[in-house]
Amino acid sequence: MKSLKIFCPATIANISCGFDVLGVALDAVGDEMIIRKVKEKGIRITKLEGQDLPMETLKNVAGVAGLALLAECDYEGGFEIEIHKKIKAGSGIGSSAASSTGAVWAMNKLLGEPFSTTELVKFAMEGERLASGVAHADNVAPALFGGFTLVRSYEPLDIIPINSPSKLYATVIHPQIEVKTSDSRKILKTKISLKDGIKQWGNVGGLIAGLYTEDYELIGRSLVDHIVEPIRSILIPAFDEVKSTSLKAGALGCGISGSGPSIFAFSKGEGIALKVAQAMKDVYQNIGIDYDVHVSKVNIDGIREIKS
Repeated sequence: MKSLKIFCPATIANISCGFDVLGVALDAVGDEMIIRKVKEKGIRITKLEGQDLPMETLKNVAGVAGLALLAECDYEGGFEIEIHKKIKAGSGIGSSAASSTGAVWAMNKLLGEPFSTTELVKFAMEGERLASGVAHADNVAPALFGGFTLVRSYEPLDIIPINSPSKLYATVIHPQIEVKTSDSRKILKTKISLKDGIKQWGNVGGLIAGLYTEDYELIGRSLVDHIVEPIRSILIPAFDEVKSTSLKAGALGCGISGSGPSIFAFSKGEGIALKVAQAMKDVYQNIGIDYDVHVSKVNIDGIREIKS
């Protein structure tokens, strides 16, 4: 193969209680990319549509992630990358992760798959480092592995794919403001109380158990964040109202998607997920804030090739 056209999914990171360690891939929204093998060394971004982002290789997350991969293989040529952004930058659903993972996934395919999926996560994390200042994996891991993932360890990197219940749907609303991940990290505390830590660890364990056993009530009880949400929610207009109306509409749980401003809710079944979407929309319509809404099943495959 000389080129690939791919779909790169949006992702929800943190999933309430799992800051920097839990994530899930979505099926209804994502970027498209075209990656081509060329004789010239290095990486060039030849087209970027949909968002006002830099095309210089060293300033673009796809370029930086791709260079990290090239640095560890013996390929003498290079790649050209086209990026068609459908995920808005700063939306909180993994815009930078989609570009970073798409680049390394397609490059690996075109090179005959010399790297494992976990190794691809490591390369894609360099794109996240450029975007946010921190090489976190909770968005890039589910984009590459598909479904839910747990980052058990960063040193060494250890990614655990988690079962995705078949009836679980996500509703995500993006109020039309931008919250940069780098900025939202600056307001976080660097120390937590033992009491909060114990509650948070219990919820992480409960959520993992609920996903494996497909116990939807347990999943809902575990979607509680005692550490990050109380601080970051102040950056999101009407967060508390969106959350309370989502739960009244039947959502299992609701929280901040990534660093925000998007808010996610999980529901059992598409019907309830659509009711939750309407409840979320009503809140922002009433206060005059524009928004995007996505209702999606879990994407268990992650990145995929688009057949021409």
